[in-house]
Amino acid sequence: MFNILVVEDDKNLRKLIVTCLKRENYNTYEATNGIEALNVLDEQYIDLIVTDIMMPQMDGYELIRELREANYSMPILLVTAKSTLSDKKEGFLLGADDYMVKPIDMEELLLRVKVLLKRANAANEKKLIIGNLVLDYKQMSVTYKGKNYQLAQKEFQLLYKLLRSSAFWSPFIEPLLL
Repeated sequence: MFNILVVEDDKNLRKLIVTCLKRENYNTYEATNGIEALNVLDEQYIDLIVTDIMMPQMDGYELIRELREANYSMPILLVTAKSTLSDKKEGFLLGADDYMVKPIDMEELLLRVKVLLKRANAANEKKLIIGNLVLDYKQMSVTYKGKNYQLAQKEFQLLYKLLRSSAFWSPFIEPLLL
């Protein structure tokens, strides 16, 4: 089960996001500003952060800056009323992985959370799954429909890199494994 930290000073919105995440079976933690968020991170392993920008004491930009400087790599989804391109640019340049402008659609937020967690999990595991094809970078193994295939190291690395860059390649690779 994934742990998600919701950092939002608006109590009602924070509770709404937390409730929706819990319904999807995520473990949730709450903070009202960046300082509280850092305190939660000292105590809990967090897989993803959903944070506002405009908060008292420590805003979302400063939170992201501190997290990335401390080499935290979990995905960060900004949920904010700040909607200009310069606001979005600042968030992404600081290290945010996604950005939503309030008012938000909760179904969309849940979809974005799911995608961010999927990408982060794949990056951490170094495992690429495309349909029936599984490439495990740690094991240097290729499995297709439950059958293992041996590739030379350079062949595996090339295949992994191509497939990781785009699922577009899978229809071309699949027939080669038959």
